[in-house]
Amino acid sequence: MPETLYTKKEYQSLLIKVFGDAPKLRIIDFFMDNPFFDFTKKEVIEALGMSKRTFYKYFPDIEKYGIVSVSRRIGRVKLYKINLENPLVKMLREYEIQLSLQIAEQEKAKNAKTAPVKVA
Repeated sequence: MPETLYTKKEYQSLLIKVFGDAPKLRIIDFFMDNPFFDFTKKEVIEALGMSKRTFYKYFPDIEKYGIVSVSRRIGRVKLYKINLENPLVKMLREYEIQLSLQIAEQEKAKNAKTAPVKVA
């Protein structure tokens, strides 16, 4: 059931809508949506409904560039978390905020045009 949030088009994040549904971006977006939690690779794969092959093709770059980092270990299993100090992550978060504000302003303007005029 949780994968519904990450696999159905109507639940796509702004980043996915703007930049496309690329596997690498989907992985980054998943971690950005959950900044206070850490996950095993298996949990990410299951949540995204992504094949292991696709995940393991792209994840090494995400880790190499410091977008995610190991937050802790449980036995031999590593848990990963978004690196909020990474410049790219900071930029993407700021972009997402600005885009959200822009969409909100557009909706406000659209609603103001269609609102009925009150007569006193």
